[in-house]
Amino acid sequence: MPPIAILVALADPTRCRIIEILQTGPQPVHQIADAFDISRPAISRHLGVLKQARLISEKKSGRENRYELHTKRLKPVRDWLVGLASVPLPKAKPPAKSAALTPKKQPEPKPAPIPVLEQPVVAATRQKPAASQMGFDF
Repeated sequence: MPPIAILVALADPTRCRIIEILQTGPQPVHQIADAFDISRPAISRHLGVLKQARLISEKKSGRENRYELHTKRLKPVRDWLVGLASVPLPKAKPPAKSAALTPKKQPEPKPAPIPVLEQPVVAATRQKPAASQMGFDF
């Protein structure tokens, strides 16, 4: 079964880049934010998603919050992908040589007749017309 929560957290390029930044070791939020052209609150939201997926953790160090990557949490993703890669793909059947060289000409289909719908009768008192067959008033 695919590790959905982790894959959802990694589905955003910004969060993937944060993971790459944290591979070098724990980083304070300002260093992470400096790598992007988006606001620090936006970076904090991305960090929150990664924390919720338990890919990173936050540790207060003095006045700074340092974020650390937990690479062991990526193992289910790796295992799932390796499992997918080990399944042999079905072999495609080669096309028949004669059919590929001489395509058959198909007759052009005749256009379907356009149905004529009767307009609803509207009384002289300006009543709303009856609903069409589709259930909508036009």
